[in-house]
Amino acid sequence: MAYSKKIIRLNADADPTLMGVTLGRLCILHSVPVNEICRDLDVSKAAVYRWFTGKHEVGKHLRSKVDAYYRSILSRA
Repeated sequence: MAYSKKIIRLNADADPTLMGVTLGRLCILHSVPVNEICRDLDVSKAAVYRWFTGKHEVGKHLRSKVDAYYRSILSRA
């Protein structure tokens, strides 16, 4: 399993209108490793987990990059 039960639960309980939460749901569903996300988006693991759990929103400077990443996951699914 790529994600802990805690992260999966926190993501499921988080606000689905947040970009990071939506990205998290997709990454959990498709078992995208957090290390891959960090590498591809050039962010820390802590940032990814905060996005996934709705603790922080994706910064404006990263939104287009995260959106493109989201679409790339959908295209390979």
